[in-house]
Amino acid sequence: YTVCVAMGYAWQQALGAVFVSGVIFIAITALKIRSWIAAAIPISLKRSFAAGIGLFVMLIGFKETGLIRVGSEAAPLRIGMLTEAAPLLAVFCILLISVLLIRRVTGAILIGMLATTVLAFLTDVAEWPERLVAAPPSLSPLWLKLDIGAIFDVGFMPVVLVFFILAFVDTMGTLIGVSTRAGLLDEDQNLPEIEKPMMADALATTAAGLLGTSTTGAFLESAAGIEAGARSGFASLVTAGMFLLCLFFSPLFLAVPAAAWGAALVVVGFLMLSPIRDLPFDDYSELFPAVATMALMVFTYNIGLGIGAGFILYPILKLVAGKGRDVKAGTWVLFGLSAVLFLVYPYSRI
Repeated sequence: YTVCVAMGYAWQQALGAVFVSGVIFIAITALKIRSWIAAAIPISLKRSFAAGIGLFVMLIGFKETGLIRVGSEAAPLRIGMLTEAAPLLAVFCILLISVLLIRRVTGAILIGMLATTVLAFLTDVAEWPERLVAAPPSLSPLWLKLDIGAIFDVGFMPVVLVFFILAFVDTMGTLIGVSTRAGLLDEDQNLPEIEKPMMADALATTAAGLLGTSTTGAFLESAAGIEAGARSGFASLVTAGMFLLCLFFSPLFLAVPAAAWGAALVVVGFLMLSPIRDLPFDDYSELFPAVATMALMVFTYNIGLGIGAGFILYPILKLVAGKGRDVKAGTWVLFGLSAVLFLVYPYSRI
């Protein structure tokens, strides 16, 4: 959207930028530069990532289920049409999952989604697919259609920077935010062996450019798996296997209504808000950047911009508070990357 629609470049050029950003990711991950930078992120910002992602996921869920809708200039968001069946089904799903979680029922989220999907079929909110199995579409229209030559154009450099920095910040924030909820961080609030998921993300991003899609890797919807109990690499392999099945059973999975999966996102987002209680409310130099990160993730509808704002505010407010020595070198690197992101971002064309 940003590169092709807002900035006016061809999709082949955008794929080239995705591929190049992936190659850069592989290099800096292999050199352990990404893990060094990740370890420099302040603890308060790490906690804000998890809570901000939770709020962002909730917003997506509320919007997709129709519980909130786009309003007017005076009121950008409004309550949805609760007299309609789809939003009411979403309310039912949220309440059902909540009750099951309170009763500590295993698989609460999946049970709520399945029950709501069945009700959606019975009430004609969703249509039963005409067929359950379909062959995956051909990759030939997109396979290896990337245009790498565009990266040598000076005018194209902002595109590469937008892809690189947004994906860099997004992945780091998502990994730490989701891992915070999963309880995988050590006593210093760092993710052990973070190079492994970062390398997987870098390889996935590089492959995305070859396959013909936007950046792939760690996504915040992984939080739904965390809430269902996923903690290990085996859970990721099961998820990958399910996605592989989706290629052949896409009509069935696409029939699941937003009232089911969107409601699950609302509940998952709510559960991710717990790190807020650990924010240092008595230290404004820590609190303000953390709150700004959470707020801007949601209000800009962009995780990368929200996290970038936090990276800019944190060292500045630390300097003002006379605590500049608390800012690590890696934090200043993130400050510089985030400043570049806000400079090259195509505001007027979006």
